Amino acid sequence: MKFGPVPLTAAEGAILAHSVQAGKKRLRKGMVLEEAHLTALAAAGLSEVTVARLEAEDLHEDAAARAVAAALISGDGDGLGAGTATTGRVNLIAQGAGVVVLDADKIAAVNRVNPMITVATVPPFQQLAKGGLAATIKIISYGVPGADVGRAVAHARGAMRLARPTIGSASLIISEVAGGPNEKLADKGRAAIEARLTALGVTLDEVLVVAHAEKPMKKAVKRAKGDLILILTASATSDLHDVAPEAVRRAGGRIRRFGMPVDPGNLLFIGKYDKRVVIGLPGCARSPALNGADWVLSRVICGLDVGKKEIAAMGVGGLLKEIPLRGHPRGVA
Repeated sequence: MKFGPVPLTAAEGAILAHSVQAGKKRLRKGMVLEEAHLTALAAAGLSEVTVARLEAEDLHEDAAARAVAAALISGDGDGLGAGTATTGRVNLIAQGAGVVVLDADKIAAVNRVNPMITVATVPPFQQLAKGGLAATIKIISYGVPGADVGRAVAHARGAMRLARPTIGSASLIISEVAGGPNEKLADKGRAAIEARLTALGVTLDEVLVVAHAEKPMKKAVKRAKGDLILILTASATSDLHDVAPEAVRRAGGRIRRFGMPVDPGNLLFIGKYDKRVVIGLPGCARSPALNGADWVLSRVICGLDVGKKEIAAMGVGGLLKEIPLRGHPRGVA
């Protein structure tokens, strides 16, 4: 691509590099200059203009952005869609609620091909609503070598997808203790959890309220009808053999992991009962603020495996911001 100032007599068919005021009309950068534009520029007293002119081997910015975008989501089905290319930019948009799954190595490889070819994404496993922005592909220059676009496309193939919800319903088991959270606080917790489920298209089919003891909680686990079983205890789970995880075992289930390196959210456990995932929610799940339970819940609902390895990896970036209403900031011993 050739770039620089040229006389107006040599500018026809070139791409305007910078927006210019031509009398009462503003010519915007990126437009292809035609005879009428040049006449207006001359009338405004200009004799030259800065332009970009593509060479035979170059691809226009919009075409390049479209090619890279299409490669990134190839094989994704209806999860992510590419928006209209404009000014060298294409956005990848969620076609429904879900979790973004991406190959960071592939995307880094795309970004190493040519500094003018860029891909910026949300973090891995970001939950999005329908219409949410997953990535933007931006070609910085007005054109790039077609060979570089070809290399970028080769690296980009299948690098992004949107995992869609695979679970339709959930059961919530809430345990109570004498003198525990009042009814208003309990309702707040239920509402926060239901809102999380609704955001991913999951229906809260039932809420089972039981005493905070192994036997009634075991019965509740066995009674639960939802595709997903959530447990919110009145007293925080403090050990792998505490009331809630032990109740899951006594019901015939198993616990995959207790504890996670995400704060808030440390006291979460995850297991299985009757081929269904069971999540023991930390107390912070009563708040709508982001916490570790959100990361686990969204992945599970969208059919992604969440085991020891996946939870251990959540520690990097797992220090989340303070909850505004938290009584004791973590900086205070």
